[in-house]
Amino acid sequence: MSIGVHNIGQGCVTCLDHDEHYILTFPNGYGRQVNALIGIFVFNALSILTVPWIELGGECSINCSKTGYNASIVFHTKPFYGGKKHRVTAEIFSPNDKKPFCSIEGEWNGVMYAKYSTGENAVFIDTKKMPTIKKKVRKLEDQDDFESRCLWKDVTYNLK
Repeated sequence: MSIGVHNIGQGCVTCLDHDEHYILTFPNGYGRQVNALIGIFVFNALSILTVPWIELGGECSINCSKTGYNASIVFHTKPFYGGKKHRVTAEIFSPNDKKPFCSIEGEWNGVMYAKYSTGENAVFIDTKKMPTIKKKVRKLEDQDDFESRCLWKDVTYNLK
């Protein structure tokens, strides 16, 4: 009833304004109710239990070697009965601390709320209110052979 993609490896995000490099791992991705998709597109069956959806699941981490700050993030998959989709919880740690100074919970595609160790509660982020920012990507000819767009250029071309 689902297809899972288990992401391995890590990524690096650089904040140029602060000269900080963040190493992060990725959540797993799941296509749920794919039997409904297969039934519709391949066998033309009508046994749909729910509308198919994509969700993230698993644990991730974000670490900055320069500052020592790190975060542990859990993407919660929806239980078979009840529960909500797209839930996420996270804890953010100061360098060398075992207790988080901030805990976050909410929906990764909606509103997330922060609870600070000081007792303060606040909206951490509301993704629905965020502006869309165009990505800045180097030209294909300036990329290394194993950078994503260069590596997948033939697949992208053929998909288009």
